[in-house]
Amino acid sequence: MTRGPKVAILGYPNVGKSSLVNRLSETRVAVVHERPGVTRDRHEVPCEWNGRRFTLIDTGGMDFLDDDPMAGSIREQAQAAMADADLGVLVVDAQAGARPGDAELADLLRRWHKPVIVAANKVDDVKDTSLALDFHRLGLGDPLPVSAAQGLGTGDLLDRVVELLPEGDAVDEDDDIIRLALIGRPNVGKSSLVNRFMNSERVIVSEVAGTTRDAIDLPLEVDGRRVIVVDTAGMRRQSKVTESVEYYTTLRSQRAVERADVALVICDAHDGVTAQDLRIADLAMREGCATALVLNKWDIAAMEESDLDHERAKVRNKLRLRPKVLTVSAKSGRNVERLLKEAIILGDRVSTRIPTPQLNRFISEVVQERQPPAKQGSRLRLLYMSQFETRPPRFAIQINSRNRVTRDYAYFIENRLRARYGMDGIPLIIDFNERGSRREGKHAER
Repeated sequence: MTRGPKVAILGYPNVGKSSLVNRLSETRVAVVHERPGVTRDRHEVPCEWNGRRFTLIDTGGMDFLDDDPMAGSIREQAQAAMADADLGVLVVDAQAGARPGDAELADLLRRWHKPVIVAANKVDDVKDTSLALDFHRLGLGDPLPVSAAQGLGTGDLLDRVVELLPEGDAVDEDDDIIRLALIGRPNVGKSSLVNRFMNSERVIVSEVAGTTRDAIDLPLEVDGRRVIVVDTAGMRRQSKVTESVEYYTTLRSQRAVERADVALVICDAHDGVTAQDLRIADLAMREGCATALVLNKWDIAAMEESDLDHERAKVRNKLRLRPKVLTVSAKSGRNVERLLKEAIILGDRVSTRIPTPQLNRFISEVVQERQPPAKQGSRLRLLYMSQFETRPPRFAIQINSRNRVTRDYAYFIENRLRARYGMDGIPLIIDFNERGSRREGKHAER
């Protein structure tokens, strides 16, 4: 859901905003942790209540007295959410009582000129509902006692939200939208590249590794095509993940890959394509994503064309799906437009359907180029080829005997198919079905 009413969930750090977003949306998409400051970028989550559909915007905690640059960036993201929203929900901690930070936020929201609801969170028992009364002093109307942990009062909160929202529902995304996930190790420039795509400081960028915590969905239009760009947290080797926050952010990055059509594995050109980059690319391709590797910071890495050839050869040797290796600079914008166009081409090719006559001409040419293997004096015969699935593409080749199919020859056909139809980095499946057999044949894995 990309258009329609939006509700900004705002508040001081660690009052339970992300927990409340998860409770209201009946999801677990927002990262929740007892440590304050886990949420940083604004994150849009679809929600539905009594037939009304709208979008919740989870935001980071706003602390006006914190002079840390990261805190300043979080405040800017929250204020951008306010500019985009039709309604605000100020979340406060009923157990802690009204604090100066709540008063500062309330003063900001009174001058906002849009409806605001005060949600007094952490009222986990009915006998504690009177704790919400302390927040009348904020001057934003009657506070509602709620519990993100237990669900107490959340129905009443949703009733109030729906009552105050403007008319109109959020709408479903079109089928031809391409979901593009940017994945990679920490601090390789994923968020900088997202901001370059969006032509705005849409997500927080910092030299500190691990700044991005959630997988953030951002709508974009490229030459008339709608794209959802997903910025993700950095993915480190499992043995290197030492904190629970990092574990859950990595898990969300993996789930973002599962939902994506195309994955761009962002690498640091200073390091070249590392073993971890290759593992991340392999993960994306195993999830059925069309994949390319992108060397970011190309302009300042001082790499020669021969270095690029070396990286491409490394990828072709290590990754069976042979994804492309592209170059870009998030800092200067070099090759950014070309990268987006390449991503759209990859997204379209995952959905491509090749006509059967073309495939049968292709298989005939393959046989002429290299004769199929023979066993015990009898040769493998490729009789017929067709495609019967997309996303990812799946093909069937009718043959005379499965026992004569060798892994080497199956890979040869797969590589020729990639070369003929521009399917580098596209997961595809080839089934070899024996003539007259109803059982599914041996197939080349993704």
